[in-house]
Amino acid sequence: MTRIYFLPLNVTSYIIENKLENKHFCCREGTLNRPIVHREISNIGLATPRRSFPGFPKKTDVICKNLDPREALYFKMDNGDLLLLESKHSVACLQLLVFNMKGEPSPELLGLQADDHVELMDFDYAELSGWIGAHGPHMQSRCQSAKIEIRDLVTLKAAELCHVWAINPLPPAQLVEKASPGTVEVRVKPSTSGNSAPLPPELGTVRDEFTVRRGTAMAYELAPGEIVQIIDIEGQQCSDFIALRLDALERGEEVSIDSTATRSMVRGAYPHPGLFDKFYDQDMQPLMNVLQDTCGRHDTFGLACNARGYEERGFPGHVNCSDNISNALDPYGVRARTAWPAINFFWNTWIESHGQQLLSEESHSRPGDYVALRAMEPLLCTSTACPDDIDPINGWNPTDVHIRIYKEKSPIRRAVAYRQKEDAPMSISQESAFHPSTSKLTIQYTPARDLWVPVVFPSVGTIGEYWACREKVALQDMSSLRKYDIVGPDAERLLQIALTRNISKLAVWRGTYALMCDEAGSVIDDGTLFRLGHELFRWCCGSEESARVLADLAESRNLQVRIQAMGGALPSVALQGPASRDVLKTIVSTRPHIPSLEQLKWFGTTVARLNDRNGTPFMLTRSGYTGELGYELFCSRQDASALWDALMLAGEDFGIEPMGSAALEILRIEAGLAAAGAEFAPGIDAYEAGLGFAVDLEKSEFTGKTALERNAREPRRKLIGLRFDCDDVPAQGAQVFVGERPVGVITSATRSPKFERSIAMARIAIEHCELGSTVEVGQMDGRMKRLEAVVSSIPFYDPKRERARA
Repeated sequence: MTRIYFLPLNVTSYIIENKLENKHFCCREGTLNRPIVHREISNIGLATPRRSFPGFPKKTDVICKNLDPREALYFKMDNGDLLLLESKHSVACLQLLVFNMKGEPSPELLGLQADDHVELMDFDYAELSGWIGAHGPHMQSRCQSAKIEIRDLVTLKAAELCHVWAINPLPPAQLVEKASPGTVEVRVKPSTSGNSAPLPPELGTVRDEFTVRRGTAMAYELAPGEIVQIIDIEGQQCSDFIALRLDALERGEEVSIDSTATRSMVRGAYPHPGLFDKFYDQDMQPLMNVLQDTCGRHDTFGLACNARGYEERGFPGHVNCSDNISNALDPYGVRARTAWPAINFFWNTWIESHGQQLLSEESHSRPGDYVALRAMEPLLCTSTACPDDIDPINGWNPTDVHIRIYKEKSPIRRAVAYRQKEDAPMSISQESAFHPSTSKLTIQYTPARDLWVPVVFPSVGTIGEYWACREKVALQDMSSLRKYDIVGPDAERLLQIALTRNISKLAVWRGTYALMCDEAGSVIDDGTLFRLGHELFRWCCGSEESARVLADLAESRNLQVRIQAMGGALPSVALQGPASRDVLKTIVSTRPHIPSLEQLKWFGTTVARLNDRNGTPFMLTRSGYTGELGYELFCSRQDASALWDALMLAGEDFGIEPMGSAALEILRIEAGLAAAGAEFAPGIDAYEAGLGFAVDLEKSEFTGKTALERNAREPRRKLIGLRFDCDDVPAQGAQVFVGERPVGVITSATRSPKFERSIAMARIAIEHCELGSTVEVGQMDGRMKRLEAVVSSIPFYDPKRERARA
């Protein structure tokens, strides 16, 4: 893993002037070249500096970026900027691609000499390909790179303005060998000459770009297929957006994006990249689709800010977005409006729980966050940089917005932002290594952490996939799981402290389900730990918080251990169902000194190959998340499609079907398996999450033991099952009632195809957990409709786990 830092030096605070000057703005390829009317922001004087989230980049803060194996990261360096590279664990190697402002390879600008070539196809980093496409034909298939071996601190200085791509060229980690070298810290210290916030790298071939100054608006045209990227430069800045059909304007009609039609069509507050990604007009015809969104918090309910809104708060004459939009559209003959029903990008609003009030607070957008939208019709658009400085929506400090327009054939894929935690750097969602195979079968994907995974395969359907897993065999992409290798002499000691199971009893080639808890006994993460050697473990879990906890424990106890994130280097699939073993028998080959397929018991693991000793290698575990007999297979990235195709081919005689996340959710609830954010969450201890079976209180020490011992003696709440005599599915968080008193909440619920009724898991007060007793689940505010349910044990399906153990 590589970490990237960016540290501006001696940069002054951003200040809003008392007045905004009238200017002509020139565009590059014959779009708008008109005077834009700017009005004085009479009530804004010297502004306070932009308030930043903790850990979010400010102009004087460090920007930290994790660079996983076989990925790349872009940054721009100016004359005099310093690049510092330091290895924290062992000798490490990076490759640097340096280009001058013409897009020509120029490693000499950092005092380097090209000594290697980089195959672009080796890297799963679409932004690198997009950037190359945007900067000409100089490096379409191969790029000259400079290889840097880092033993101590390496410092490089830029001779002039240049583009730099830092690449981690580590090959996919071997299944049983030690993990790749440790973290490299990369810090870029800009010189004092520049004081503008960095813009994100270009996504493709730019046709035009310009900056919308704070408190103003600009109009521009989009041809069908062109893409507009609306960038929040400083962070926490709202930008109102209008799009009208140009062909309708020529007929004297004003047809624009309609918020109500859009919400109805996408079944949500606003579109997202993926299946429901379009903005619609009042005739329910699509005008634009959202390709990328790195913020994910916008508004389609409120109007663009307007004069009346400011007047009624005591600010007559305040510049406002509605007037700015009208002024920008006036040259096109669009009639002025008192208030425009805009799409309000980066405006953080929500409707309070009783649905009576629209609430707002500071924006969630960070510096460089953006939305990218593709035009589906000829459009006239307007973007604003909202001038509101009297409430929190712009962080109390209006700033600029940057607009980029990309040519029609720019290769910009659908993506959302993923952050390991709220104050972590952003990464863009990637396609799974199995996407070349799964995309032939479905276009219905959803983000799962930083990957797109299939929701359903339409030729089979969710219910068909469910029954394939219950009765035959199903194959699912599970690459979004987090995998960490814990290596070193103190690896077992670290895991003994961090996990609730007794790891000293875990034999080589065996695994165990375990929990990671905090001092209060609340579950931080769960996962499966496999022992691949005496000093080598692989932890397959749900979140990156596991790695942070392990790293903190290792540092605080001065343990000799390395925690290596596998990132995208180890994609995985789950082969689940009663015929899963029969499928594997036809294609699995193992060596005689390790467990064979027939010798794998529940939670066992081995290393296998496809067909024979020279076939594709993979790690094979007998585990899953369905309650059925099942296996999980972990391979290198380049072998993913071959593995998927081989499993599907071998499974044809056994009725194999691909399976998506929708079917998995039904299966895991029937099997009584816990999920993060549902059965366990902050403030919920292991016993309240129904996971007490994974806690070994006989261990001498582990984090949270004292609290869990206390809670085990005097439990207050318990996870139980509920069976309904209807098909109504209660929502997660719905209250469970006994009489008029709420006694618990629903954690997960579904309609069970097996039992032909709704079932749910709920956490309720211990006094109401008697099996066979009756409770009610509230709907419509919990009072106007009740669903009667009978308390039952969990799992609902195969309560002794006999099928999984078969």
